[in-house]
Amino acid sequence: MIEVVNLTKRFPRHEAVRGISFSVEKGEIIGFLGPNGAGKTTTLRMLTGYLPPTSGTARVAGHDVYRESIAARRSIGYMPENVPLYDDMRVREYLRFRANLKGLGNRDAKSRVEEVIETCGLDSVKKKMISVLSKGYRQRVGLADALVHSPELLILDEPTNGLDPNQIRQIRELIRQLAEHHTVLLSTHILSEVEATCSRVIIIDGGKIKAQDTPRNLVEGMRAAGKVQLEVQGDLQTISGALSRLENVKRVTGEDQGEGWTRFEILVDSGADVRERLFELVAQYGWPLRSLSRKEATLEDVFVELTRKD
Repeated sequence: MIEVVNLTKRFPRHEAVRGISFSVEKGEIIGFLGPNGAGKTTTLRMLTGYLPPTSGTARVAGHDVYRESIAARRSIGYMPENVPLYDDMRVREYLRFRANLKGLGNRDAKSRVEEVIETCGLDSVKKKMISVLSKGYRQRVGLADALVHSPELLILDEPTNGLDPNQIRQIRELIRQLAEHHTVLLSTHILSEVEATCSRVIIIDGGKIKAQDTPRNLVEGMRAAGKVQLEVQGDLQTISGALSRLENVKRVTGEDQGEGWTRFEILVDSGADVRERLFELVAQYGWPLRSLSRKEATLEDVFVELTRKD
């Protein structure tokens, strides 16, 4: 569905995307992740034909996004981060207008608009002016716009941006339903949702792809794949030094909790469980112990590990 080879985008003062390559198969749900300024939105804009690449190639549904832009766009439903809507139009009127712009005749546009209104839960607001809609409903209108021409590929850039928790949950559920019938490329900062729904993840930082694999493989293969929390009383530097010397410990950070107590976060090798040795160490030195717990690595840990600057 998507084939990207050595794609690069240079602006006058910086190189936003630096020779990235990846592919997306039909029916996949791909999480496209990266910190602010990583090159995510620039990549999506090149895929959708909004920006020409400086070099490299990108194909959607077999069509070069630059040389065959119109054919490629027919296969794409794009929802940008900030959905541009006409506030002085009613919801159904706007969607019919957009359907006509995308090449649907009046009869097809009318039936298709009613379908996406139902799919996106817009029936109660279809006669309302867009200007009076809540942020959640505006996002739904943006999704309906992306769907109205029945595209094979949905590209969604931060679809839950600015929503409250209830609205986020509703949009997430809607995206899950849409993924049953469309290939989805999803750019978002909500990593827990990506971990639960995406078949594969691509992480980009500084314009380069840092990793691409299934969420499970990324978590299992990360350098600091496990996390243990320990809360003890004693000298921070002494305890930190002793913890750092343990086998399989990668990094130790401590946070003062007051009254001599320190909460340590200990990053360990993938698959290693150091809790028994930690307990023995605490008992050996006689440090008062308040808590000891293990936290399995998550996609968020992978993301931080791959994109942190320190």
